[in-house]
Amino acid sequence: MASARMKVPKKAKKGEIITVKSLIKHAMETGQRSGKDGKKVPRLIVNNVVCTYNGKEVFKADWWPAIAANPYLAFNLRAQESGTIELSWTDDTGKTVKKSAEMEVIS
Repeated sequence: MASARMKVPKKAKKGEIITVKSLIKHAMETGQRSGKDGKKVPRLIVNNVVCTYNGKEVFKADWWPAIAANPYLAFNLRAQESGTIELSWTDDTGKTVKKSAEMEVIS
């Protein structure tokens, strides 16, 4: 897993619906393709994505080989309090990439 990006508003009004956007740079090998030697290339995909907001899980997705390389993900959540939004992506090898951002919630 090379890298990941995440975009979260720096400020939001209490109760506002915000969009969390992310892009992860990952080849997402399905395991169905043959290499130059004729052998199957082993599957290597991001298979789990989790988002927490101040330590509480607010989004989770299990992915399968049909997800494109360098996947883009966007989802909404309601801004309740200032704090940390953290995304983590885990691939088939168990490697995890984490990104976090601070968001200030104003009245």
